[in-house]
Amino acid sequence: MRLTKRTVEAARTPENVIVLWDSELKGFGLKVTPKGARIYVVQKRCHGRLRRFTIGRHGSPWTAELARTEALKIVNTIAQGDSPNAQRSGPEREVTVSQLMVIYFELGCRNKKPRTIKNEKSFAERHIKPLLGATFVAALTKFDIEKFMQDVAAGKTRIDIKTGPRARAIVRGGKGVANRTRDLLSSALSFAVTKGYRADNPALGVKNYKLPPRERFLSASEFGRLGQALDEAELMGVNPYAIAILRVLALSGARMGEINNLERVSIDFDAGGARLKDSKTGARFLPLGQSALEIIQSTMTHHDSQYVFPDRTRSKPYGGLKKVWQKIRADAGLNDVRLHDLRHSFASTAVARGESLFLIGKVLGHSDPATTKRYTHLNDDPVRLAANETANAIASHLFSGS
Repeated sequence: MRLTKRTVEAARTPENVIVLWDSELKGFGLKVTPKGARIYVVQKRCHGRLRRFTIGRHGSPWTAELARTEALKIVNTIAQGDSPNAQRSGPEREVTVSQLMVIYFELGCRNKKPRTIKNEKSFAERHIKPLLGATFVAALTKFDIEKFMQDVAAGKTRIDIKTGPRARAIVRGGKGVANRTRDLLSSALSFAVTKGYRADNPALGVKNYKLPPRERFLSASEFGRLGQALDEAELMGVNPYAIAILRVLALSGARMGEINNLERVSIDFDAGGARLKDSKTGARFLPLGQSALEIIQSTMTHHDSQYVFPDRTRSKPYGGLKKVWQKIRADAGLNDVRLHDLRHSFASTAVARGESLFLIGKVLGHSDPATTKRYTHLNDDPVRLAANETANAIASHLFSGS
């Protein structure tokens, strides 16, 4: 048959890979895979050897007619005795998504922090490369990325493997992970546009999943249960540095890395805080309350490490916090509370006490005031309480004669 938009899209998904050959241009074909991929190819004898060249996947930018034009160029190039690979227009025809991610992490992430790059590399290895790695960047379509997000959200990249004597890689997927990987892929594709690998970024037209806001704030009674669980863990011999870190996190509203990686030289007891050389928002002064500083001072008297909360070797920061936290929160009956929720809870307590959002943002180290505005709604309860009490006072007079 003649390969047209109608015949290409009507091709049935086979049990095994098949190639439908065009009836007019010899060697021009459409490869159809069991997963539904439709890829334009050219198969010709080149320098005495039968070779197959991939043009691209059906969809933007490759229509049936555009692929036919490209196929004709390849056929003519071979007829003239040249190699098609040397004549093809630009490197974008040869770069796969896997190769793009390698180039992106080498050249396109110079302004990102090492920890961010490490996390993004993990997302690329666990999700992007297994599902899209073999796809040519130039052939990637909006449909491909939508399908990729659906697969990640459905858990198709889920794994649970042992990676070392005491380490496991547990990948679950989900909508939140799908959103983060789409954002990473979109950044890489924008980089690809600047490098000339393709003309547009198909990920820009793909929307992230709408997720419910993950806001969890500890109440006064829950803080009490957490404190009791920490006291009991301390008596049971749980690592004292882990206990100290958790207490300081609850008392400071700081990010986990800011406390976990605290260095002795950064502590300024006179100024009442820590001078961080680096954080999520760059170098900053981390204000700490007296209760948090007392924990830090007490901890530092028990060792001479450069880190406030060191590991067993005293040469690195403590590294087992998440495992300890899972046990502590279970003992406290707070299984739905994440470590980061201690930061949210600090902010909610400050709002309830009437502190301004500007000051709260300074304490938390927010570079953008809009980030702090998420806590604005926490002012609703005292406002409603004031309105209710005022209305009740008026009602006692308004309806006293009824």
